[in-house]
Amino acid sequence: MWALIVVSVALLVWGFSVDFIPSAVDTLLRWAYIMVGIALFSVIVIGIIVAAGDNPKGLIKGAIGVVAIAAVVCVVYFASAGSPAVGLTVDQPEAGTLKLTDTVLNLTYLAGTLAVLAIIAGEVISAIRNK
Repeated sequence: MWALIVVSVALLVWGFSVDFIPSAVDTLLRWAYIMVGIALFSVIVIGIIVAAGDNPKGLIKGAIGVVAIAAVVCVVYFASAGSPAVGLTVDQPEAGTLKLTDTVLNLTYLAGTLAVLAIIAGEVISAIRNK
């Protein structure tokens, strides 16, 4: 853990010393991706190990949840148009990039809508129970 912190600080100091030239920014971004990957991997692996010890049946529910989320993402991906960006004055991104961008936007709209509906439903249920 300390080695990762030392490398992160060293890269940050190096970035400041070279005034964040494009190669420094690329290196820092790659290091950030690596750190996020390590963090996600650690959380997932430790979460699975703890869940297996505490409640093995919970793993099945978790797996069903992951499959359901993957199915929703796949449906949204295939439903996304991937149409060219309107009003973009530079070269258009590739078709795959446009499709992924539309997918993320549609997933954001879906998650926001579901969050608002959950808040409204929670308040309605709370009002009915407290009546």
